Amino acid sequence: MSVFQEEAKTFRRAKELQVAEARQCAVFFLASGIDLAAALKSSGKERTAILARLTRLIERERLKGMRRHWGYDLNRHIALKQVYDRLRVGVAGARELGAERKPPRRRFSSVRAQKRQKRHPGAPPFESTQQR
Repeated sequence: MSVFQEEAKTFRRAKELQVAEARQCAVFFLASGIDLAAALKSSGKERTAILARLTRLIERERLKGMRRHWGYDLNRHIALKQVYDRLRVGVAGARELGAERKPPRRRFSSVRAQKRQKRHPGAPPFESTQQR
């Protein structure tokens, strides 16, 4: 009986993956007008063009979210990013694409700390000498 149960679990997992793939394909087509199956099969300049278009769509969605636009949809934003990551894996030189990302921004507690950090980049964070 355990062989039957294992086959059933394997079948269920395969079906869930197919459903997830179909859902992602439909959402991606509705959001961008690009067929996901064709995009995954593409390579070279065509894939680079698709990635550039996706980058712009993600940026537009991000700006909508920042401005609290009524048309912003977090699920659409997530779906675009997931497809972008999937397509980027297949691009030759994906390391270079990852290297283009900006380093995380530092947050300073005061203007004085910002100025100090600019003058002495290796210095530890500013601590106030004032007593409270």
